[in-house]
Amino acid sequence: MTVYYACKYAPLELIAGFGADCAALDPLAESFSCAERHAHPNLCGYAKAVLEQVEQSRVRALVLTNCCDAMRRVYDVLEASGGLDFLYFLPLPHQTGPAARARLARDLGRLAQALQAYTGRAFDPALAARAFVRRSRRPGPHITLLGAHGGSVLYHTVQQAFSLPVVDATCSGNRRVELPGNHLPDTLAAFLPVYAGALLDQPPCMRMEAALPGRRALVDRETAGVVYHTVQFCDYYATGFAVPGTEAETIPMLKIETDCTRQTYTSGGGQLSTRLGAFAESIGAQPRQESADAVTHPGARYAAGIDSGSTSTDAVILDRSGRIVAYSIVPTGAGAKAGARQALEGALTRAGLTEADLGARVYTGYGRDFIGGEGGAAVTEITCHARGAHHLDPEVRTVVDIGGQDSKVIRLDAEGAVQNFVMNDKCAAGTGRFLEMMARTLQMPLSEMSTLGLAWKKDVTISSMCTVFAESEVVSLVAQSTAPADIIHGLNKSVAGRTAALAKRVNGTPKYMMTGGVAKNQGLVKELEKSLGAPVEVSEYSQLCGALGAALFALDALNRTPDPAGEK
Repeated sequence: MTVYYACKYAPLELIAGFGADCAALDPLAESFSCAERHAHPNLCGYAKAVLEQVEQSRVRALVLTNCCDAMRRVYDVLEASGGLDFLYFLPLPHQTGPAARARLARDLGRLAQALQAYTGRAFDPALAARAFVRRSRRPGPHITLLGAHGGSVLYHTVQQAFSLPVVDATCSGNRRVELPGNHLPDTLAAFLPVYAGALLDQPPCMRMEAALPGRRALVDRETAGVVYHTVQFCDYYATGFAVPGTEAETIPMLKIETDCTRQTYTSGGGQLSTRLGAFAESIGAQPRQESADAVTHPGARYAAGIDSGSTSTDAVILDRSGRIVAYSIVPTGAGAKAGARQALEGALTRAGLTEADLGARVYTGYGRDFIGGEGGAAVTEITCHARGAHHLDPEVRTVVDIGGQDSKVIRLDAEGAVQNFVMNDKCAAGTGRFLEMMARTLQMPLSEMSTLGLAWKKDVTISSMCTVFAESEVVSLVAQSTAPADIIHGLNKSVAGRTAALAKRVNGTPKYMMTGGVAKNQGLVKELEKSLGAPVEVSEYSQLCGALGAALFALDALNRTPDPAGEK
């Protein structure tokens, strides 16, 4: 028989002492149809995913703890359903002192009685002793995955993004229950007080009253970076991302959020992989990618960068001196690979070149992993926009990229390296797609919208942060005969405010540069300057910044190969 559990404080060794196997829940829901039939939709994603797994996997025995209020709700739903053969809720104290240990020992005794009745077996100390697992030492320099429940898919997704090993130190991944001494007491009554102490002596989760001091051990001098994970609607970990300990405060950190659905790693996987990849690149821990991956014709004299975005695909061709010889911008269309091919062919035609003239190419953007089948390396758009902006103006310290489906703000150092970045990918509000939808609602082309907003007379506020609700506000304003220029100004002001808030999160400082196609929107640029309190530079190559950065990385690889003309 197998007893499932969800929390590191689950008494696995006690359960094993009754001859039962233990297995961790590893929820990843296709949808929350079951959970939302029985629970409030604002229950955290992990709790809803647990309900889905229990129903879909036909779990028959489950031990839950009150690691958070959401788990109590899960227990209530499962108890009411009556579908499990064994369901137990173990209360946990919030402290670790003598009184808390004594209380937990009593509660473990009650669980032991229930397990004996369920298994029909008496407690065997030898079976319990064999269930203790000795933890190996951390493997030198590593990435630490901190925060709330992640699961195997999140762990493997993070590991794929880094060349360093990843240590799972999430609240369900850092279980460290040590065998006290060389042997255990040979009676259940003597075992329970010792075992209660061992459970509580683990590095504490955020629900514990003295969480931070004990959690310092999760981050050490060999931690190269921290990926801090939160679950949507999580009460305990949503605000707990300060790395514990003064030394750890200087360690680079990436904050990510998932909702424990497969969609996070499929349709939403572009954003997640971009975040992880850019963070890995910024700390020099990306999986090794030989420069030869970018080089296709070592003797050629030109390098290309292709930026496959959600709306447009851009291609830039550089010669060995770094001069832009041609570029092309085309709609991405239904397929990233076809869009990349069209953009590259357009740039080659304008330059009077063929593919044989390209010595190296680098792909970036959300389609980067799907368009490189003919050779070439992939670099995230965060790093490419930083490289391109620094190339256009070395004094730029903050890059604002409002793309088709997300917005990014990137802070650079004096050498153009990424110091920090933040992305808005929760919804389309504040993105190029948002502006496209509003232009359709106003029945005007984007080009007209980008200048008409400068002629506003009445200050209109678009209050909703949701694209759908914002569109409803625009429809209402149109019905009230509000001047289109005033409506567009309100939209520009809304987008600028959201973008400026992102800039504050990365401590953005002048000089600012705006990249991406939305940089053509003069009204929005002006409102962004007001919100930031500083000028915002727009280059003639702003829309090409990602492709330019990719081409510069390709040029690095090309310039490490011999130039047949003897030029550099």
